[in-house]
Amino acid sequence: MIPEATLVLALIIVFCADFALHRSERKGFVLGVLTGALLICQMVSCLLAEPATAFGGLYVTTPIVSVMKAILTAGSFIVIVMAQEWLKTTRYQGEFYLLVISTLLGMYMMMSSGSFLMFFLGLEMASVPLSCLVAFDKKKKESAEAAAKYILVATFSSGVMLFGISFVYAATGTLYFDDVARQLIATPLAIMGMVFFFSGLGFKISLVPFHFWTADTYQGAPTPVTGYLSVVSKGAAALTLAVILMKVFTFMTDYWQPMLYIVIVLSITIANLFAIRQKELKRFMAFSSISQAGYIMLAVIGNSAAGIAALTFYVLVYVVANMSVFTVISAVEQNGGSTQMSAYNGLYQTNPKLSLLMTIALFSLAGIPPFAGMFSKFFVFMAGVGGHEQAPFWPYFVVFIALVNTVVSLYYYLLIVKAMYITKEEHPLPTFRNAKSVNLSLAICTLGILLCGVCSCVYEWISSAATM
Repeated sequence: MIPEATLVLALIIVFCADFALHRSERKGFVLGVLTGALLICQMVSCLLAEPATAFGGLYVTTPIVSVMKAILTAGSFIVIVMAQEWLKTTRYQGEFYLLVISTLLGMYMMMSSGSFLMFFLGLEMASVPLSCLVAFDKKKKESAEAAAKYILVATFSSGVMLFGISFVYAATGTLYFDDVARQLIATPLAIMGMVFFFSGLGFKISLVPFHFWTADTYQGAPTPVTGYLSVVSKGAAALTLAVILMKVFTFMTDYWQPMLYIVIVLSITIANLFAIRQKELKRFMAFSSISQAGYIMLAVIGNSAAGIAALTFYVLVYVVANMSVFTVISAVEQNGGSTQMSAYNGLYQTNPKLSLLMTIALFSLAGIPPFAGMFSKFFVFMAGVGGHEQAPFWPYFVVFIALVNTVVSLYYYLLIVKAMYITKEEHPLPTFRNAKSVNLSLAICTLGILLCGVCSCVYEWISSAATM
């Protein structure tokens, strides 16, 4: 448990530093540098971690889980960097860093769980600090409203999930994943348990029809928190759900695959249609994230190691592309703009470099070559149609619907590009100079988008970890 132990140590160091340093602007900078350095060390510890089991099987880690931990830690580091300018407006910088690290620790425990009990504890360890982050901007009632909706939905989804876990326990008499997989058969009780469990976790990933909280929460939360919520928590929940479906409910594939077909088609299609109508960028990105969640889960229907590799690579690309978009949104918001799409009219006239980086990120999210998003979608589509020799029609149909929706998503992503480059504006947002932290965040994200698109070694490394 080296990654978890080092993260707990980082939590203690930041907590003590927050008390020891005098409250000033310098304090926030020192804490930010300290947290960033600790997260970089944490990424290294994740990549060096060996497969292990602890606490009688409650804790289990594998190479692909270690890779996902490193990816989510990198996403957390980007959030810390991009939030520096926004944190200057609040007195509670230390609390922000502590909540981010606490949430990350909960996600670690959730992904490394070997039992439904450890999984649920990790999930709640991540959800409670996340709700505090959503409510972090106490001066805005929208932030409090977003947090209230998030807490209510999280509580309800946790109850639904626990209801399903109790059914699984009643059917098998155990909560350990390996024991459940050996004893579980497709009885009505077990099927109901699987459905309720999937529904509860569907709320966390914001899959349709469990997505109603997403747009309001994303809009009301501070922009860096929205970015964190959209990529890091989604990636952890998606990998955990994929592993549990393939490992625990492996003998119930004929039941959960059709359920996934329906949810994926609904998530991608409905989210794309609603995204077209949005004029507020954070709501726009909320429906984009719902659609992206459908693409992520597309890798699971193949029920193979290739699907886990495709899912992990998709999350990696999604982290850098989505965080690049949210960094630009935060920069515009901090420099006199707003989160309305109209604020980006004519942005290229005054801030051409920022517009270019925003375009690259949007093109990657849309899946336009040669950017990384095209390859992540390709691998997901390939994983979705793999391993279905007996009944190939439905997987191919779902992938076809996803391909059609890729064209639709290209249209609404280009709406922002059109606003920046084509739409005429007499008084566009004035030219402004980005803070060094914003430039660093954009540099990391853009470099990730480009490198993941041209360096095949990244996917090969992830694929090798998935098959170990």
